Amino acid sequence: MGSYCLRGQYHMLNIPLTQTTSHPSPAQGPQRPVHPLITELNQALTDFQSSDTVSAIVLTGSEKAFAAGADIKEMAPLTFAGAYTSSFIESWSDLTTRVKKPIVAAVSGHALGGGCELAMMCDILYCTEAANFGQPEIKLGTVPGAGGSQRLTRALGKSKAMELILTGRSFSGVDAEKWGLAARAFKSYDELMEGALKTAETIAGHSRVAVQAGKEVVNKSQELGLRDGVEFERRVFHSLFGSQDQKIGMKAFAEKKKAEWTNQ
Repeated sequence: MGSYCLRGQYHMLNIPLTQTTSHPSPAQGPQRPVHPLITELNQALTDFQSSDTVSAIVLTGSEKAFAAGADIKEMAPLTFAGAYTSSFIESWSDLTTRVKKPIVAAVSGHALGGGCELAMMCDILYCTEAANFGQPEIKLGTVPGAGGSQRLTRALGKSKAMELILTGRSFSGVDAEKWGLAARAFKSYDELMEGALKTAETIAGHSRVAVQAGKEVVNKSQELGLRDGVEFERRVFHSLFGSQDQKIGMKAFAEKKKAEWTNQ
């Protein structure tokens, strides 16, 4: 898992798409076995979560592929008992439960199956207009297994998600932005990376305490009804009055100065 630090505030993670199949389909792109990739990704994200110098993370692949998903040959011989008792691909959920810092997905090229699910797990999804998203599992005689049906439905609504999952059709980055799955779609790969890194830099410039709280309240909106969600938001809002950064931020605003965050 390659990564490098940018300005000491945020990291960019490149998903390594090492070819492991003899003749990968052009529609799928290069693939890696699912477990090594996710194990490496989770380890890198865990390291960044515990780092005192990282405030935001950009997750990306290459210009041609974000992540094409799992190796079909690896999954083909699995049995129900084997998949069930080994909690196959359950570790994918670590991305959404362990990492409290915001993750920006920068998607170019193919993001199919597990790749699409991985992108949807991120907090902010940016893509190129030509990006290729999809949940094609129905064509393999199965269904999404890492949250694709749940997150796609929450983002697009039941009817559109049902159409995409039952037909296995892919959709473009233009569609992803139009339908609300992606926050922004960029014309080129260079513009995508510039936009993703700029957003990460902006987020990293805010109080880490407030950013983590903001991520938490937005994520809770996906789990709670409106009344309970507003109550949860209010409690988190109240709790931030116990942070040093709230005092620093409001004092700086009153004095028309730039806030110097302590992340406390």
